[in-house]
Amino acid sequence: MQTASTNIGERMGRSQELSDSKRGPVIGGHLGNESIRDISWLLNIPRSTVSGIITKWKQLGTTATQPPSGRPRHMTGRGQRMLKRTVRRSRQLSAESIAKDLQTWCGLQMSPTTVRRELHGMGFHGRAAASKPSITKCNAKRRMPWCKARRHWTLEQYLPDCIV
Repeated sequence: MQTASTNIGERMGRSQELSDSKRGPVIGGHLGNESIRDISWLLNIPRSTVSGIITKWKQLGTTATQPPSGRPRHMTGRGQRMLKRTVRRSRQLSAESIAKDLQTWCGLQMSPTTVRRELHGMGFHGRAAASKPSITKCNAKRRMPWCKARRHWTLEQYLPDCIV
């Protein structure tokens, strides 16, 4: 005899999509005034799945799988791995040169914008070096006496408020 905990353990986790042969009896049970709990128990399907199938049938009039929304991804898993390998080999390459390399190696037609978007999603970010102000002659003259006056200071003089 199967206990409730064993039954739940078998059904937990992400499973495959239900076939049409399983969805039909769900709708049949609903039309036969069976409760969601009874349909779930009879067909050994989670209640949330049964409820979802019934809701979908009421809204769309069908239980068939709808096409996914959105545009399909341009990059395949293989292309993403190749892109990551290319960037790791040389971090100095531009997006334009990477797009050309991917076209010659994989045959992928990609714009540099797509390459940048993919790299951003992988955690690679293009950064320009921080601009450092150049020290002018006038500024150098002002800084030299200040530095010479503090050349022999101790740590306590530099950090008077901190405990050393």
